[in-house]
Amino acid sequence: MTVIGQWVFLYYVVAFYGASTLSGDFQAWNANPMLRGGYVAGDFFGNLAFASHVLLAAVITFGGMLQLVPQIRARAISVHRWNGRLFLLAAIAAAVTGLQMVWIRGTGDSVVSSISITLNAALILIFAGLAWRAVLRRDMASHRHWALRTFMVANGVFFLRIGFTAWMVLNQGQLSDTAFHVFEFASYLLPLAVLELYLHAKGSGSSRLRLTAAGVLLASTAYMSLGVFAFYMFVTQHVLGAVS
Repeated sequence: MTVIGQWVFLYYVVAFYGASTLSGDFQAWNANPMLRGGYVAGDFFGNLAFASHVLLAAVITFGGMLQLVPQIRARAISVHRWNGRLFLLAAIAAAVTGLQMVWIRGTGDSVVSSISITLNAALILIFAGLAWRAVLRRDMASHRHWALRTFMVANGVFFLRIGFTAWMVLNQGQLSDTAFHVFEFASYLLPLAVLELYLHAKGSGSSRLRLTAAGVLLASTAYMSLGVFAFYMFVTQHVLGAVS
């Protein structure tokens, strides 16, 4: 379900931002009703950082999905390694440009949002560095765990879109500022917590813990399924329709 959702997210990023960015029609970014801090006239470096951040999101989404395919790891290890390097570099660059947009360009909606983005960026930088260090030490078990943690926090924007879209469906289109701030932190901390539960349960001999982890994964998948479908419908009707 994560892969399906990320294909939808990749479609949204490429379809909305791809043509306008490559053609130089940067003002078209602001037609996106979900956008914060898009094109600003006269802000060359800020616009460049935003364009880089968006395109890096596409690289992270596509590259991260490839890293999850076990057949690639088993039969095309060189592809897995080079794609992994690209994914980690893109995640680091996206974290840095995200910090630039928040603290230099000032695109954060509030102090809470700025803190959330900063914490997210810090976790990306730490986890990516630890994943890289582990593979250099040939500690593949540790590398896999840190790479999975990097995947979770690097896809915070994806989980945010899916999470609050599902919430709006369940609450008939209502989303308070407080709820959105909760989702800003939960978008990367909650997937990270689910991953930690999964890793701990997998290495445990406790059947109760494994059943708990399975139940959490099942509930998370059901919630994500709703969010993916709702996000796809919203994007096709309201976001892409804004530039068609």
